[in-house]
Amino acid sequence: MVNIENHPCYNQSAAHHTGRVHLPVARKCNVQCNFCNRKYDCANENRPGVSTAVLSPVQAGSYLDRILAIEPNISVVGIAGPGDPFANPEETLETLSLVHASHPDKLLCLSSNGLYLPDYVDRIAQLGVSHVTITVNAVDASIGAHIYEWFYYEGNLHQGEEGASFLLQRQTEALKQLKRHGIIVKINTVVIPRINMQHVPQIAEYVAALGADVQNCIPLIPVAGTPFETLYEPSADDMRKVRAQASVYINQMAHCARCRADAVGLLGKDNSDDVNMALQNAQRKPIFEQKPYIAVASSDAVSVDLHLGEAEQLLVFEWADGKVRLKEKRSLKRITGDRWADLASEIADCAALLTNGLGMAPFNYLSEHGFFVEAVSGRIDVAATALFQGQPIPSELLRLAGACDDACPASAHRQCN
Repeated sequence: MVNIENHPCYNQSAAHHTGRVHLPVARKCNVQCNFCNRKYDCANENRPGVSTAVLSPVQAGSYLDRILAIEPNISVVGIAGPGDPFANPEETLETLSLVHASHPDKLLCLSSNGLYLPDYVDRIAQLGVSHVTITVNAVDASIGAHIYEWFYYEGNLHQGEEGASFLLQRQTEALKQLKRHGIIVKINTVVIPRINMQHVPQIAEYVAALGADVQNCIPLIPVAGTPFETLYEPSADDMRKVRAQASVYINQMAHCARCRADAVGLLGKDNSDDVNMALQNAQRKPIFEQKPYIAVASSDAVSVDLHLGEAEQLLVFEWADGKVRLKEKRSLKRITGDRWADLASEIADCAALLTNGLGMAPFNYLSEHGFFVEAVSGRIDVAATALFQGQPIPSELLRLAGACDDACPASAHRQCN
């Protein structure tokens, strides 16, 4: 029997003394909702889809260990974005596996739009996931068509009423499968004035008939840059009426804090400075367990002295016998197509890339694909030793990464960006 006593989202009394941590490992999303914009992040902004950083599974595992030292009252480890866990199935499943193995006492939960969820229910059940949230905003396709701009399923674009109907089919199948595995299911419903506010009781009746355990009705947050930015947020009185009507069919959660994808600690509490620092450090720390090398743009194997655009080869260094050692040289001359993707493939076994300078495009691409990228001027052994030993690169060696400056040779400037 699953214990909900220590889950703050399912047990309101637990919310006063036990916390949760959301591991932000799911970058991509496969559904575009008309209320969602994930491009902007403010540290004081509490809404789903927002995260200061996105971590790799290994980084997330290291980060979790640090969080549990800072916040020992954490009982739940979840994945809630900033995209959808199953638009990022490899990262999600690897993270769950790592957490399940290292912290078997923690409750595991997920929050998904449900589109790809049916394909992974068996696997997440094996990994010990006990709580899953599915966001269901409509059970009438004509209403859903106003909420979902588009979604992709197996490479095919779905829109309009056909798309909303198909999404509901997938959500329905996911809910049925989850209940067959005995997993507790919460339904999130975004309450949108003029769109689905009057429709919420129908949603409640529908999901209750499928075995959902609780519904969480969330007031719309009008977000700039979305089709619903001009709508208003439902009032507290609006929400009381909606929940009262829906409660006829299913238990209601009324203490939701509309958590960020990187939320940590008690519900409703902002992340502490220590937590924010741990997240930033986790993202900016190379993990060498699976990628044991560092790639360097260097002309002499002594100094980091080449901009990325002028390097015809990268030198690959390893940590052996307590010191930095040159392992091999890798030519970049065959990189001609999608150059940043090709470069990432060429150094796929490297956790970090050190270069004397590079532009924003390669910095963003490589960082988003799990590489620690830094602009450095100075000795390779000093910078690489620090990274291999889990320390920051000495500040006097650092240059401005992502801004290929006037020092960049004119012949290389275009290639750096």
